[in-house]
Amino acid sequence: MKLHILGCYAATPRTLTNPTAQILELKGQLFLIDCGEGTQVQLRKSKLKFSKIDHIFISHLHGDHFFGLPGLISTFRLLGRKKELHIYGPKGIKGAITLLLKLGDSWTDYPLIFHEMTSKKPERILEDDKLTVTTIPLKHRVYTNGFLFREKVGPRKLNLAEVQRYGIGKYNYNGIKNGDDITLDDGTLIPNAELTLDPPKPKSYAYCSDTGHAPEIVPMIKNVDVLYHESTFLDSEAHLSTKTKHSTAKEAASIAKAAGVGQLILGHYSTRYKSIYLFKEEAQEIFDRVELSDDGKVFEF
Repeated sequence: MKLHILGCYAATPRTLTNPTAQILELKGQLFLIDCGEGTQVQLRKSKLKFSKIDHIFISHLHGDHFFGLPGLISTFRLLGRKKELHIYGPKGIKGAITLLLKLGDSWTDYPLIFHEMTSKKPERILEDDKLTVTTIPLKHRVYTNGFLFREKVGPRKLNLAEVQRYGIGKYNYNGIKNGDDITLDDGTLIPNAELTLDPPKPKSYAYCSDTGHAPEIVPMIKNVDVLYHESTFLDSEAHLSTKTKHSTAKEAASIAKAAGVGQLILGHYSTRYKSIYLFKEEAQEIFDRVELSDDGKVFEF
């Protein structure tokens, strides 16, 4: 599991910082989460393949989280895309995007499929044989969701040393991988658990931006491996977090601690502060496993 931070600052783009966008690399797929201005340029800099993005998740319809989307959709067309592109976002996103494409006479040559959301409860919005994606209802000024990505348990691995010790033929290997027990020529039953190894522990990633302090999400993200949580303000501006329905670094840390997550990554920083390391210092007063996102940074878990 890799997380590529394309942008992680609040609201206004600057020469060296970008609004929110990130790529989650999971089970051989690239998922784009939010798409602020400059996302295409950041994708180019990261050398990630545009063609591998089949699913885009938009948390809410504030400009710093989706104004880069019309341009990216248009660029896919210019690059000759033919396969489907799925976009998940709040109700209204289809109308906003299709109007711009229509006015610009740049409708896509590929299937563009919108999945509009209105539920204020968690709902599973994507599932395949390797993973699931579920919404995390957040507390912001407009309808907003976070997203919880969970790998499914993979197949068991062949314990080659044990298989060879019993002299089991290669023609049985696929059956063993699929869970079969093996009966030897002398009638001895060898259980599958003895011939296979446990698969790697499934990984999980929760994305929560933007939101005010929302303890109600704790049960939804309990024990996730990695939590990305917005931290727009420091504690000295807590009054602004209440007013704007954003979070402080300490509030993000309290959510991480209550949920027992493996790692907290902070982001969506207000640009009023001289150093983002102040956010880490405050968060670590409550929760010690804290990392700072920054544009261009890559995390591997």
